[in-house]
Amino acid sequence: MLGGNLGDRMHYLCRSIDLLNRNAGAVIAMSSIYESEPWGFDSRQWFLNQAVALETNLSPFELLECVQQIEKSLGRRRTQKGYQERTIDIDIILYGNIVINAPQLVIPHPLMTERMFVMLPMAELAPDMEHPVLHSTMTYLKEHCEDTKHQDKYYFPNCNKKSISLRQNSIGKRQL
Repeated sequence: MLGGNLGDRMHYLCRSIDLLNRNAGAVIAMSSIYESEPWGFDSRQWFLNQAVALETNLSPFELLECVQQIEKSLGRRRTQKGYQERTIDIDIILYGNIVINAPQLVIPHPLMTERMFVMLPMAELAPDMEHPVLHSTMTYLKEHCEDTKHQDKYYFPNCNKKSISLRQNSIGKRQL
């Protein structure tokens, strides 16, 4: 899941997709881009958010290290604990059907079902994919998300969009 609310938000989304392709694997599908109110803190700057499907040979922990390097290269600064404005945030929401509960990485992302800015693009990208713990589809989870923050579909991405459908049984090394 990609998101950011500082600077040229579209540039940071497109650049992070380019860097994921170069350093992490292959971005094989992308959702539309959604504009949403900040979640967890107050800011006048709204976020652009987009889900991407990534095919990778990296382990979950290697992928985490890679996305943190990408964030840093795009100006992400972690200056305080908690939520804050950022140029780009790259979260690993799912990694196939793998479940991880480590201090530095929790998969599935523990707050995904509470955030409409996550569930809208996830349900668009992989509507029938099941959450590996809750055993509910992304569409079902979106429909039952209680987040009432405002979300708008921004427009379709123009960052080398590939139209590839995701199938529930073809997870393999596919990550969202």
